[in-house]
Amino acid sequence: MIESILPLISLIAIEVILGIDNIIFISILAGKLPENQQNKLRYWGLGLAMGMRLCLLAVLSWILKLDKTLFSLFNTDFSGKGLILILGGLFLIYKSTKEIYHKTENASNNSKSTETKISFSKLLTEVIILDLVFSIDSIITAVGMVQDLWVMYVAVIITVIIMLVASKPISNFIIKHPSFKILALSFLMMIGVSLIAEGFHFEIPKGYIYFSMAFAFLVDIIQMKTSKVTS
Repeated sequence: MIESILPLISLIAIEVILGIDNIIFISILAGKLPENQQNKLRYWGLGLAMGMRLCLLAVLSWILKLDKTLFSLFNTDFSGKGLILILGGLFLIYKSTKEIYHKTENASNNSKSTETKISFSKLLTEVIILDLVFSIDSIITAVGMVQDLWVMYVAVIITVIIMLVASKPISNFIIKHPSFKILALSFLMMIGVSLIAEGFHFEIPKGYIYFSMAFAFLVDIIQMKTSKVTS
């Protein structure tokens, strides 16, 4: 039991870091809804993420098969996991660039019509699509770290609870500071690129991505504080 504590803590830490992408995506989509529906989307989105991960653990043997080569094209092997990561990465890039376009172009035109027409069910569908991609990546990462199934279950539950607690402050911060929303969307674009690269067996160390975004976030904080002082 004691021997499993360290792997459990390590897995929770890794899963929380990987879950930041999920939180940011859900937080940005939640900001498009009326205030009384924002918590609902966050809870549903993260709740479904936990449900998917627990279900995927229940069919672990099938998940492991996703790493097996399905076909080869131009001397590149493609697995089920690879195809899911590529499609998820493309979807993430599409959504991020679309949101950045709306934030820049629509802001200059003072148009908010695109935001008011968005329905809760449409946003929830988009959350489910990304939940599936992130969940499969998360479970395969967990399998590579620990052997005990109960450790994976506990790690998933604790991770999602932490994400639920952190989602509202992160969402409020992003909504309150529009410049950070653009930064967060740029971050999601980078994650999309890394997912596609991983699907083609060219893995970009996530530490590089998170460090670069943390540095950009720090620069934005300093710039915001400087602007307040000068004004």
